[in-house]
Amino acid sequence: MVLADLGRKITSALRSLSNATIINEEVLNAMLKEVCTALLEADVNIKLVKQLRENVKSAIDLEEMASGLNKRKMIQHAVFKELVKLVDPGVKAWTPTKGKQNVIMFVGLQGSGKTTTCSKLAYYYQRKGWKTCLICADTFRAGAFDQLKQNATKARIPFYGSYTEMDPVIIASEGVEKFKNENFEIIIVDTSGRHKQEDSLFEEMLQVANAIQPDNIVYVMDASIGQACEAQAKAFKDKVDVASVIVTKLDGHAKGGGALSAVAATKSPIIFIGTGEHIDDFEPFKTQPFISKLLGMGDIEGLIDKVNELKLDDNEALIEKLKHGQFTLRDMYEQFQNIMKMGPFSQILGMIPGFGTDFMSKGNEQESMARLKKLMTIMDSMNDQGGDMSKNVSQSQMAKLNQQMAKMMDPRVLHHMGGMAGLQSMMRQFQQGAAGNMKGMMGFNNM
Repeated sequence: MVLADLGRKITSALRSLSNATIINEEVLNAMLKEVCTALLEADVNIKLVKQLRENVKSAIDLEEMASGLNKRKMIQHAVFKELVKLVDPGVKAWTPTKGKQNVIMFVGLQGSGKTTTCSKLAYYYQRKGWKTCLICADTFRAGAFDQLKQNATKARIPFYGSYTEMDPVIIASEGVEKFKNENFEIIIVDTSGRHKQEDSLFEEMLQVANAIQPDNIVYVMDASIGQACEAQAKAFKDKVDVASVIVTKLDGHAKGGGALSAVAATKSPIIFIGTGEHIDDFEPFKTQPFISKLLGMGDIEGLIDKVNELKLDDNEALIEKLKHGQFTLRDMYEQFQNIMKMGPFSQILGMIPGFGTDFMSKGNEQESMARLKKLMTIMDSMNDQGGDMSKNVSQSQMAKLNQQMAKMMDPRVLHHMGGMAGLQSMMRQFQQGAAGNMKGMMGFNNM
């Protein structure tokens, strides 16, 4: 993720406070200069950067500060708060209602990744147990329906579209009516790409919106256009009621910071960010955890949510077997499936304090996943009834499997965690946190 570069620069600027023997005006100004330079390099609007600098300066009065206070902590907190404010529009994002039919319409510029993002959103909700579907109302771009059809088939999501009908209003209306009759909870409508200079296409977008009466209009924005997206987002917001924004391609461009801050300036809440090409390279956007992950402080609450999603507490039979020293390959296979369900490794590592969002490269992650899938494929070929999968795993077999697992993990990751003992200790902490409250694990969550 290119934004990790911004995170590194801001973190090193904040670290300079720890290296200074005395915290005075000169040290504060030098640190703020570094932070502001990093933000400007990420294409954040100069007015917003100037505002951030002034706000931190007004919040920190070194002369008036009591001598017993930790000045370093106070300055770091002030910078953290201002960074959160930079990407926070201060508007509550729309959320779908379970058991109700929620119609979501996608709009945006050509080539911003709308069709792919539609599939990602449908897949995200499908994994959470919602009944989702897709409608292709993009009759302008050749191959749009084929692309949506391919993505939906891959993710096993029901879809609707037409090769012959050329009126997007008719396709959208028919599709929404069909899926409403079938009691689908999330109905996602993909529309043609357009920009603010194209009046006829803007008018068409308004007609589709009036015909289907969506509960939420999502503006999909390409992070690579940086600050320029503010004018486009405002134009879309003026024409139709844009309730939320999804920012795509955040993994491949240095202008992501500018895009995020510009959207916040339009008072539209960002609900998700796209961080890659694959269907699970998609993350919910929450301002405080996002800045926290950017600065390598992790996102404990997000990680607990991921662990809770797996419903590990329901697995009482396995816990009972482990108490009696029984652990078969079938049990191991089920645990591997849980790992796969959690999503990309790099996303999980970014949530652990001390790991950056770019700690594990895409290449290493894909290699690890390929090895894990290979091991699961070997297990698939084994016999379940009275065969290898139901036998108890001996100590020598376990040692071999541990070696295999060690190969799957990037050595730096294991070393960073303090070896296998450190990893086990961390997992114990997460289990306790899932049962109780882990907010206290991070100082920044108390703000």
